[in-house]
Amino acid sequence: MGIIFFEGQESNFSMRSIFLPLMLSFGSFLFGQHNTHFLSSYYKDRLLDNSNSQSYRGNSFFPIVESTYPLNDFIKDSSLQYYQFTETLFKHHLFEFTGKDYFLTISPIIDISAGKDFADTSKRRLFQNTRGIHIEGDLNSKFSFSTSIFENQARFTRYESTFYSTLGEMYPSSNGSYITQNAVIPGSGRTKYFKSDGFDYAYAVGNIIYKPAPYITIIAGNTNHFIGEGYRSMLLSDNSAPSPFIRCDLNLKRWEFNYLRFRGLNLIRKPITTSVEAYYEAKPTAINFFTFHASKNFRISFFEGTTWLKDDAGISKTVSALYYNPLPGLAKILIADTVCYSLSGLNLSLSLRRGTRIYAQLATGNYSFKSIAYQLGFRTYKPFGINHLLFQFEHNSAFGDIYVAANKRLSFSHYNLALAHVKGTNFREFLIRVVYEKNRIFIESKSTLYSIRDYKSTSLLGIDMQQPQADGLEFIQQIDLGYRVNPKMNFMVFINWQLRSDETVPNDLKLTNMLNIGLRTGVNNHYNDF
Repeated sequence: MGIIFFEGQESNFSMRSIFLPLMLSFGSFLFGQHNTHFLSSYYKDRLLDNSNSQSYRGNSFFPIVESTYPLNDFIKDSSLQYYQFTETLFKHHLFEFTGKDYFLTISPIIDISAGKDFADTSKRRLFQNTRGIHIEGDLNSKFSFSTSIFENQARFTRYESTFYSTLGEMYPSSNGSYITQNAVIPGSGRTKYFKSDGFDYAYAVGNIIYKPAPYITIIAGNTNHFIGEGYRSMLLSDNSAPSPFIRCDLNLKRWEFNYLRFRGLNLIRKPITTSVEAYYEAKPTAINFFTFHASKNFRISFFEGTTWLKDDAGISKTVSALYYNPLPGLAKILIADTVCYSLSGLNLSLSLRRGTRIYAQLATGNYSFKSIAYQLGFRTYKPFGINHLLFQFEHNSAFGDIYVAANKRLSFSHYNLALAHVKGTNFREFLIRVVYEKNRIFIESKSTLYSIRDYKSTSLLGIDMQQPQADGLEFIQQIDLGYRVNPKMNFMVFINWQLRSDETVPNDLKLTNMLNIGLRTGVNNHYNDF
């Protein structure tokens, strides 16, 4: 959403004063555009649109940097506006400052909605109240940065609240068991109670990007990542909470390598502490992702994600030097399963013709096919010659307790949330998305069918919570209707309806019939279709 635009020497004087020390230290003359694109499905749908001759041909390791692919050129608004207010409202950030060797933008972030679950016989009213700010900038030709801050209060449906609460942080008790407190929101972080049945939570994300050469990008920050071209990922998704990380991308034309290391956590309070509040158990996580571009339209990637033990019996120790190793399989050969857990897999992408992509993933736990996860899907743009239409079908399966390590402290999770599919493991999912947008008006339908067997929503926790296993079917139908005011920040007015039927849960959670209306800056995904 944009309100004010600054350009020229006079209007930039104050901003030059603020950033002068930085600019002098970098000593350059041109600014680059190396910030990362947002992870929201809205941006990814447009990034993967191959109905034009300039389609994205990268390796599906997201987020990508702006200089890799000019997504902003394809989503910018080209409408003719007659007033400065509407020009900036529909096309720009709240503030935009430009100069010889820098570019800075500031935009508000809001997600304000009110709703009702008509299957809930109580008088509970649903709401979301998010206020935040997004700042990003480019400094000379090599550096970019961004930061976003979110402050939230919310009251969710009964099934969401129950799920978030079961994955809260765990405190040791005197009898050796653990007490769960402070729910965790996927994509966000831990919470405090708000009023009697709501949640209060805040989190921040950000990046610093340095591009010393055309083929190397170095990123450090606190954000999520996503691998794959599907709506879900069976390898690494943005379902979990943001985490401090260091990432290096190497692009050698037909070969690409992504090196990601981040600080994973089990939200289990240490029993031994010298501080006011005990810290969580650390679980450093290493991601290696190798891609071979076999042709212009076909890519195959090898994935390895390894979680490492750093806290033993509540006592911190140094993580193994193999944590930093980029070679796949080496940790599995040299290190015992009680010290690390490896998830390995493949990611494939094929463009059949203009407008259609087929994608697939396969994952195994500790290089054993006793537990596997896989994904098969396709997305097609402008089907039947209908412009502005996207159709996507996807099938995801995970069974054999994949993602669950022999030492449960090492399971493939972070912040007590699944690092891959939001559902965890032991399920099959069939998903259909249909999206149509024209003249700012959009409608999206998403249909999800789960078949679960021997399922526990707490299976990826570092502690066995003795939850009974569930079997059965679950169906979710969601429809979003709205008006996209500003595509740059995905600012929209929307109405959302969700019908959820689940035969695997207690009676008071079996049916949800929710309607929401609100305003949203949709820069991140927040999954509630589980």
